[in-house]
Amino acid sequence: MENNIFNFREISDECIKCGKCIPECTIHRVNPDETTSPRGFLDLLAGYQNGDIELDKNAKDIFESCFLCTNCVQVCPNHLQTDFAIENVRKDIADKYGISWFKRVFFYLLRHRKVFDLVAKMGYMFQTCGFKIEEEKNAMRSKFSIPLVKKGRLLPSMKKKSFLNKYPEKIPAKNPKKRVAIFIGCLANYNFVEVGDALVKILKALDIDIFIPKKQMCCSAPAYFTGDFDTTDKLSKFNMDYFSEWIDEVDAILVPEATCSAMLKVDYEHYFKEYAPEYLEKHKKINSKIFGATEWLYKETNLNELLAKKAMQNDKITYHDPCHFRKVQGIYKEPRSLIEKNYNLIEMSDPNICCGFGGITMQTEKFDLAQKAGKIKADMIDETKADVVAAECSACRIQITEALNNNKSDVIFKHPLELIANAL
Repeated sequence: MENNIFNFREISDECIKCGKCIPECTIHRVNPDETTSPRGFLDLLAGYQNGDIELDKNAKDIFESCFLCTNCVQVCPNHLQTDFAIENVRKDIADKYGISWFKRVFFYLLRHRKVFDLVAKMGYMFQTCGFKIEEEKNAMRSKFSIPLVKKGRLLPSMKKKSFLNKYPEKIPAKNPKKRVAIFIGCLANYNFVEVGDALVKILKALDIDIFIPKKQMCCSAPAYFTGDFDTTDKLSKFNMDYFSEWIDEVDAILVPEATCSAMLKVDYEHYFKEYAPEYLEKHKKINSKIFGATEWLYKETNLNELLAKKAMQNDKITYHDPCHFRKVQGIYKEPRSLIEKNYNLIEMSDPNICCGFGGITMQTEKFDLAQKAGKIKADMIDETKADVVAAECSACRIQITEALNNNKSDVIFKHPLELIANAL
């Protein structure tokens, strides 16, 4: 066995094999095999730790097929951290087999913001058909419209200027009631800048001081879920050290991305507990001020009352629960409460089912599985007859937009903050 201090057998031994996780498992839903189920994963992990199972390419393929949606954790009577076990065995996989060259390049960019800025700027200038979204003739079919691709893989295009480079570090309010920092996340920084634009607009309307810490780095979720713990270590420690410099000056750190907020709040704690316990106290202090954007806006401001004074919009909205929001952080009522003040909110049959993004490996080497999971979600969305599907996650945005495009659907995706800012 590789040098991993994580105890897989301890979790596996607590599994009572009740099977409650099976119907809820995203990979089992699209690949119904006991091997690719939570209890199957746990049995294999115990065998691996016992030395009965080799971490060969077959085992590698199995462990990389988990979507890390955490459905199993939620329904498990013992709340076993199967997702955390999978994340740790992926470290061993990375140590033994290395990481694909394109992932190494991407993780290098995550560790070097200035280089990423340069690449993003070049990406905007020289976008090929693989990255540039083709405009449909009828793209502006509503005020929420976005261009659709006609065929082929849908990938987000780069923006002319990133969010962090677009705004000054401090945006003072006239009569500030509170002061917040914004942790924007990589996708919202480079691809979906309109998310940050919306958050800034909302905070200005609420007369809240805005601090945009310019040295913030990627939360490290892409690397962590892939098994690159070296990148995870560098980025997580840097962020904690950097946040410590100004954390006493803000009331909250707002994160408009479900995956980023979950990584900063929950996965950092897990990681530090196992690999860097000296950071636990620092994280505990910072963690108390980290919030999902709509969570904090709902709980700590009068945004609800402000929206209630605004006109109702004609658009019908359905809301998808990102796995890292509802299942990991318990956030699902807050965004709905804010959206329904000005829109007709229509629930899909199961908003809590994973959309199937699943991380970099799923989106590249196992995209056929992501497509199958995405098809299930897209069909649910189409059944609602909604105009817009919303979710507080840019990874879900990529996956759901792709799935809807494959469905030839007219439903478009908007972040809840965009809907709220439009209502204001």
